[in-house]
Amino acid sequence: MTIETWELLSYVVTVVGLPMAIVVFMLEQRKERLNEQDAMYESIAEKYQEFLRVALDHPELHLFSMTRTPALNDEQNERMLIMFNMLISLFERAYVLMYEDGLSGERLRRWRSWEDFMQEWCAREDFRDLLENLLMGEDPEFADYIRKLAAGYTQPPPIQSAGN
Repeated sequence: MTIETWELLSYVVTVVGLPMAIVVFMLEQRKERLNEQDAMYESIAEKYQEFLRVALDHPELHLFSMTRTPALNDEQNERMLIMFNMLISLFERAYVLMYEDGLSGERLRRWRSWEDFMQEWCAREDFRDLLENLLMGEDPEFADYIRKLAAGYTQPPPIQSAGN
């Protein structure tokens, strides 16, 4: 092979190989980001599952009811407050790590599942009643976000007797 041939081959490598290497690098970076997002989602989802297990361990708190739990003693009230704090911390972590304006595709789908969880808890009366105290010191953008979700729920009208 002559020098001209080697020179031509080096140009071909530069013109074809370099752009191809850049594309492969970018695809690998994207794949790595997606894997990191998957791991982050799974980690937070596992924490939520742990929270639900703890809630199941305390049936006296009626945490899966949408209405206020009646007649709790001081210890039960404190336990409920701690559990709601755990929940707010988890929701804030999900918001900070996963939410951004303009989400689309898989990221939007995942975020909507977290938004559903937040809405379920915001529908609960005593959660809403404690929300302002629970949000003290939390991320301001997250606090605004969950306040807007909670504002969508109002107290149910009083039940009237059949004679009224």
